[in-house]
Amino acid sequence: MLPFAKILSTTDFSEASYEGVCRAAELAKWFNAELSLVYVVPTIPTLPPGPNYGFEIPEYEEALLNNADERLRDFIRDHLPGDMSIKPIVAYGDAAKEIVRIAREEGVSLIAMATHGLSGWRHLVSGSVTEKVIRLADCPVLAIRIPRHDQRLAQTPPAATS
Repeated sequence: MLPFAKILSTTDFSEASYEGVCRAAELAKWFNAELSLVYVVPTIPTLPPGPNYGFEIPEYEEALLNNADERLRDFIRDHLPGDMSIKPIVAYGDAAKEIVRIAREEGVSLIAMATHGLSGWRHLVSGSVTEKVIRLADCPVLAIRIPRHDQRLAQTPPAATS
């Protein structure tokens, strides 16, 4: 069995990522590993030169990061086992690149993250953070496939009739 001492999981606060984080927490317990939970705040599109539209970008970014940190800590407190020590990490930037950077800095031995199972045009437009992490990471990446709600309904067996 592989010795996973440090596991990193990710969230975007969606239902799918919540399920992925829960599975990562189970793995961390199983391997008696440290667990870090990462949320990456997406970058703000650059405004064209001109008036500052009433706010300063660095102050706004700092407010976003502070809000995300509070939200991540609340998420850990409300949804994950209280007997686990979970390290919250908030970053700002491209999700895949930041996840890989943090994994390297933290010396992570496994990245465990949910994949939403997007297909078609949504996948073409947004790409897959999980796929990018798999390509860029130096450590193993466990992609936890979480079916979309409509796929779950299609997979639900019909109720037994009497």
